[in-house]
Amino acid sequence: MYNKHQDKTAVITWRQFSNKGYSAFASLHRQIRIGVLSVATLGVAAAAHAQTNATPSFDNEKVIEDEELAEVTVSASMAPLTQLQSARIVSVLTRQDIEQAAAQSVNDLLKLATGVDVRQRGGFGIQTDISINGGTFDQVTLLLNGIDIGNPQTGHLSADFPISISDIERIEVLEGAASRVYGGQSFGGAINIVTKHDRGQSIELSGRGGSFGTAEGEARFAFATGKLSNRISGSGGRSDGGTLNSGWQKGQLYYQGDYEDDALRLDWQLGYSRKHYGANTFYSANYPDQYERNQRLMASVSAETKGRFHFTPQVFWHRSWDNFELVHGSTFGENFHRTDVYGIKAGGHVDWKLGKTAVSAVMRHENILSTNLGRNLEPEQYVAIKGEGACYTRSDKRTTVSFSLEHNILLRHWTVSAGLMASMTSSIDHRFRLYPGIDIAYRPSAHWKLLFSYNKGFRLPTFTELYYKSPTHEGNRDLKPEHNHSFSLGAERRWSRAEASIRGFYHRGTQMIDWVMYSPDDIFHTSSFGLDNMGFQVQGKIMTPLKSPQWERWFRSLSFGYTFIHQAKHDAEGVVKSNVAMEYLRHKVVVSLTHCIIKSKKVKRLKGEKEKGCAKLFQFFNVSPFQLSMTWDFRWQERVGTYQSGGRLIPYSPYAMLDAKLQWEAPRYQLYVQATNLTNRRYYDLGSVPQPGIWVMAGAKIQFKIN
Repeated sequence: MYNKHQDKTAVITWRQFSNKGYSAFASLHRQIRIGVLSVATLGVAAAAHAQTNATPSFDNEKVIEDEELAEVTVSASMAPLTQLQSARIVSVLTRQDIEQAAAQSVNDLLKLATGVDVRQRGGFGIQTDISINGGTFDQVTLLLNGIDIGNPQTGHLSADFPISISDIERIEVLEGAASRVYGGQSFGGAINIVTKHDRGQSIELSGRGGSFGTAEGEARFAFATGKLSNRISGSGGRSDGGTLNSGWQKGQLYYQGDYEDDALRLDWQLGYSRKHYGANTFYSANYPDQYERNQRLMASVSAETKGRFHFTPQVFWHRSWDNFELVHGSTFGENFHRTDVYGIKAGGHVDWKLGKTAVSAVMRHENILSTNLGRNLEPEQYVAIKGEGACYTRSDKRTTVSFSLEHNILLRHWTVSAGLMASMTSSIDHRFRLYPGIDIAYRPSAHWKLLFSYNKGFRLPTFTELYYKSPTHEGNRDLKPEHNHSFSLGAERRWSRAEASIRGFYHRGTQMIDWVMYSPDDIFHTSSFGLDNMGFQVQGKIMTPLKSPQWERWFRSLSFGYTFIHQAKHDAEGVVKSNVAMEYLRHKVVVSLTHCIIKSKKVKRLKGEKEKGCAKLFQFFNVSPFQLSMTWDFRWQERVGTYQSGGRLIPYSPYAMLDAKLQWEAPRYQLYVQATNLTNRRYYDLGSVPQPGIWVMAGAKIQFKIN
């Protein structure tokens, strides 16, 4: 699974996938130069290049031509399979895509994935709901380096990452139910964020500023000693916000380390995030002066042995604090919550004559202390809230235990991956329930791949859905877990410098949870019903021909994607307003264009004694090679549903967004100017929360290598 010769820093080159267009969850610790890779901005295999431990080279076409593809394992199944063998698509947003995108936050990057719905309540991803294929934000598992960081209080807080864009090596997206691989909450899919694993010693500094008094700064430090390597990063920022009562302050700190020898690999991470922000009408249009404070602390340790049987244990814990004010500065409607999640996973996989077999056992415990959520505590059980002069008066907890078994049959033209998970949750009835799945891939030739998947998934209600009570919302303690049957059928075609794919999906859901109103003057209640999501995606990407580099002035890469989704509700119960499940993107179009404006492979030699100082400066910054490039990201989307404004229900209007980034790149530094919402479009992603207009930022990043 891992590169065993890290000290030699051997570089694996992915020249072309030969119909292996999937991502590499398990290539986490390899140094990779990517030639053709499945890109999450479109969810389809496409040409790209990047290096894990260096700024992307602008002259690597010859390398791509001359070196052969190395087999790299993936983790779309419990047992890591090679790109050729894998029977599911895991889309990847590479480091190069991340550098090029006009994104302000981690959440902004996911807007470019056609199957992902990103609903923001403010700029810079201050609070974001992320869903896949028409599902809800509570139905997606979010992982950081393979560790589940989902928040059982509410999915609104799951995307509070303790990292910044500069920490990310790639983002991987798996669409469709994946409970047998990632656990119960992988109801609609999984998103894994993989951070950089620098092996050398370096310092990276960056800063940016722009519209609405926005300013941010970041620092990263990587150092290694023998077989031990470490990365530390920190960032902070503030803004007045682009709309009324949307200002924010935030900070985050992240540490990651690893150790590797001939028998064992160890990885550990520790992260902390903190943010305060105005929450103008975030949860109710009747209260424009809402305010919220969030904190998160997380830690995990994972390992892998390197014998015939790969033992892969994990231990994890994370704690979240949430303070919500319905009216800023008042105790009316104020809530405090503290959520703890911890667990252990023991498992592994083995190769033998009949294929690959994997097993795992997971125990996950979730606990909440709150002033609003959970069952009433006795007065002697109250827990003081530090620094607030108040106490947590409610609590709830639950433990989930699951066992999984999977076997992979690997043939020349076929891969069959079948598995089963048995899961029990203490808050339900202590009975184990079964969740099967099967993924099939057929490769009739080196250029085609046909895929079929069926997986059953489930999701436990969040503590908010069960207990929350306010002047505008009321939970339901009798909610049962959601279940769905997820089907997918697709095909991919690959050419030397282009890719195209089509995929259809059908998710049949039962006991689906939503916040709904039954009359115009009603409050929101949590309810459950049958709901199906179905649709299709068409995606593709074209790269500049290798023999025609002059085309880069017009396009270096051109990506396009379209997703259509339709919903069908099983029962005839009348609903005036849905707040979550029945507000989905019916249409989404994404187009991304990157082109070079100036490209140079060397700097002209300076002559004369007077120019020596300038020459030394050029040598320090290592300006050669450099390029000036431009990226244009266009989205058009139409949402089904309504939002409240002035006592009326108003349908969401379709809207188009254009973002752009102008970037000067050199091996040791970058300068850029980027703008989101260039057309200054007024739009609503969620409820009556207005989104900012045009937002312009300028920034710089510099890296120092330490000998």
